[in-house]
Amino acid sequence: MSGPESIAPEWIERVRARDPLACRELVERLQPLVLRIVRAHRPWRMAEEDLSQEVFMRVFASLGQYRGAVPFHHWVSRVAVNTCIDQLRRQRVRPELRWADLDATTARAVEALGNPAGEDSAAENVALRDLLDQVLATLPPRDRLILQLTALEQRSLQEVSALTGWSQTLIKVRAFRARRRLRQALEQLQREEGG
Repeated sequence: MSGPESIAPEWIERVRARDPLACRELVERLQPLVLRIVRAHRPWRMAEEDLSQEVFMRVFASLGQYRGAVPFHHWVSRVAVNTCIDQLRRQRVRPELRWADLDATTARAVEALGNPAGEDSAAENVALRDLLDQVLATLPPRDRLILQLTALEQRSLQEVSALTGWSQTLIKVRAFRARRRLRQALEQLQREEGG
């Protein structure tokens, strides 16, 4: 075997039979193809090695589904692309903000949150506003809207109710939950900074 295109059906049968040599050879032949796909489609926070490993786990787990209707390397390519798409969806559904995502000024502003005795500078205020925007971006859209309207724009419950069509009780509950999620995101950033 020299490349992914030349994977013979008997090798695939040996892999299905859990022959360690065949499995290793299969991974070695497919690694360049999988890495090329992962590099083109991976979420920006995920290491390509981790995603490649997940692709191979899925390939081996679903090898029984391969029927030979298409060349094996095409099937593996499809598994790799679908794995990348699944990761992108997960990242979109559950976005998070990490300490490493912050620039130096914003990182100092987060540190200052834990030590309120420091003086506020204009740069720190801008950095705090940027941090708030970044953390708000990790929240679900309804939570962002509630916090934007109630906390940042300081609208009354009646105004928010008129704008959204939600009851005042629902707005209070959503605002409470949104503030809790915001607090948890900030606490996570502070833990990362401390650790």
